Amino acid sequence: MGVIVQKFGGTSVASVDHIRRAADVVAATIEKGHQVAVVLSAMGDSTDRLARLAREITRRPSPREWDMLLSSGEQVSIALMTMEFQSRGLDARSYLGGQVAIH
Repeated sequence: MGVIVQKFGGTSVASVDHIRRAADVVAATIEKGHQVAVVLSAMGDSTDRLARLAREITRRPSPREWDMLLSSGEQVSIALMTMEFQSRGLDARSYLGGQVAIH
């Protein structure tokens, strides 16, 4: 079977229970024989919270630091989801965009 990309937005990973439900969807796809690449957003409104914090410090953050700050929300989501997969005995590893070669 082929590779399927499954994307889960912030509401879909807003809590541990939501993460577990999203993991159920991925696990069902794997059980059908597919390889799955999972793409996640930050949990719930965490991106908005991080942006508010930055704006308390400066109205004009550098683009690099803005990206670094906002990407930290996705890093939390991918680490937690990977932990959930591993707790189920699935072979999973988290990666940031720059760590994978997508062609």
